[in-house]
Amino acid sequence: MQAFVIDSFTFCQHRELREGSTKIADFPRLSVECANKDGVLNWSLQGGLNHLGFPQLSLVVDGHFQLMCQRCLTPFEFAVDSQSELILAKNDDHADEIESMLEDDEVDVVVGSKTFNVMELIEDEALLAIPQSPKHAVCPDVIGSFNQSEAANNVDAVDAASTSGKVSPFAVLKKLQ
Repeated sequence: MQAFVIDSFTFCQHRELREGSTKIADFPRLSVECANKDGVLNWSLQGGLNHLGFPQLSLVVDGHFQLMCQRCLTPFEFAVDSQSELILAKNDDHADEIESMLEDDEVDVVVGSKTFNVMELIEDEALLAIPQSPKHAVCPDVIGSFNQSEAANNVDAVDAASTSGKVSPFAVLKKLQ
């Protein structure tokens, strides 16, 4: 990953804006999570100050990439459309102090620096957008891959097994009603 390093406090103080597009293949941690390395993340980073006067970064990340469905194990397209507000603190103690002042749980407090890697921030945002167990809303029809005669043979086999006189292990459960 090619680093894009800024002085985060100066960036916010000057209210700078940077935008770009970066290939998924350029994000090492994100590309491991993807089904392939195709896709691009578009991003925008705006510096400024929040209502309390603390340095703030506004990050927007959007794009599409392929994830592996955990239900059917086939790739599917996942869309990221993320916006986040990050308040910059001087150190961890200062971050805790700022968090106690904020009433908004949607805003995160991070430690800023003179060597703040924006690419890592963008990658983190995309990784946080991925669900814990990614899956299709509706998986593709895997049964449709059977032909009709195979399906009929499978039904016949089930019928033959149920009429062969063998007692199902679940028959005992019927008596419990």
